[in-house]
Amino acid sequence: MAGVILLGVFVVLLICGAPIAVCLGMSSVAAMLVQGAGKPIVAVMSVLPRICSASSSKFVLLAIPFFIISGNVMEKAGISGRLINLAEKCLGHIKGGMAMVCIVVSCFFAAISGSGPATVAALGLIMIPALVKAGYPAAFSCALMAAGGAIGVVIPPSITFVVYGSIADASITSLFKAGMVPGLLMGAGLIITALVIGRKCDLKVSPKASGAERWAAFKDAVPGLLMPVIILGGIYGGIFTPTEAAAVSVFYGLLVGFVIYKDLNLNKLSDIMVDSCSTTATVMFITMGASLFAYVLTRARLDEAIENVMLNVTGGSVVIFFIIVNIVLLIAGCFLDSTSALYIFTPLFAPVALQLGIDPIHLGVVMIVNLAIGLFTPPVGVNLYVACGIGKISIEDISKGIIPCLVAMLIILLLITYIPAISLMFV
Repeated sequence: MAGVILLGVFVVLLICGAPIAVCLGMSSVAAMLVQGAGKPIVAVMSVLPRICSASSSKFVLLAIPFFIISGNVMEKAGISGRLINLAEKCLGHIKGGMAMVCIVVSCFFAAISGSGPATVAALGLIMIPALVKAGYPAAFSCALMAAGGAIGVVIPPSITFVVYGSIADASITSLFKAGMVPGLLMGAGLIITALVIGRKCDLKVSPKASGAERWAAFKDAVPGLLMPVIILGGIYGGIFTPTEAAAVSVFYGLLVGFVIYKDLNLNKLSDIMVDSCSTTATVMFITMGASLFAYVLTRARLDEAIENVMLNVTGGSVVIFFIIVNIVLLIAGCFLDSTSALYIFTPLFAPVALQLGIDPIHLGVVMIVNLAIGLFTPPVGVNLYVACGIGKISIEDISKGIIPCLVAMLIILLLITYIPAISLMFV
């Protein structure tokens, strides 16, 4: 009965448009009241603070607010414009080069911000008008930027990998290593797609930059380019943990913004802290709500029931298991944010994957690539709405433009899913 109440209230609230944290929390509370029928409400609800505190006070989760602050600092520090300038000087003279600039810069900025929507917001204001000016249709330009921004949750450092690692008790360092090649592969898929689409368009190219111009652009962008090098080099070199790396990235970002580029001031810093606190609070509310949801799911033994059903359906086949995982997450990604989806589905998929002999690191990469695709998949793809706002087009138009990018990403997803070596190459 509690399981029915849990899922029923969750679906009803979701349909009514309630925030996902509210959907998770209220459905969990309703189910807990049913489970504790006949007991004092105080006694039933006394477990809430303990669960919420335990879920949000993990050391590894400290990386989330630090990476959020770091991304916001680097966004306001003028690094995006300098990265775009460097990429344009190197690739702008090639036919279709502006699309290549868009994806290359998205990959670089993804390694700084770790957030899909932040990447689209920071780069879209410059890149979308540049793509349209280069001859690409407005709908495809916005769609390409939205899809490129999704790489932000795959290329390390990624907040979603931190969340998955905390749930599945997997190594964050190993997850970061595993995300590198799939993220670059996604970028390559989008570049090929843009070049194919560009053959049908009257594309314009920029004059070829001189060696001196390229060198000047490179020197100007070096502080920004060093950001992922410092973070990932420190993690992979064993100098500091991912959580410590996140803190280091904040201080480095402040150094770049205030001392080197001098684009930051105290007013901007105040805005950055407010935005970062708001985003962090949202993530933590979702984390606590999802933890309550997972607790009730376990108490009701729904996780065991779902695990047994999946094992029976798959018949021990890894191929069928991943088909189910991909279908479920692609659909869920259209409606749920990545943090909520990970908290709901990781406890369901991870035990089955272990029984089938699947590496949890590989499973994490597959899940996060699925959820990255969800960021630019209608009707609720966050990146789509950010790109629409910047490009001033309708969600219907961008949904048509996103189809080629979606096809390319689905092909990449299949490769990552069924060739584990892509993810585990450096693990």
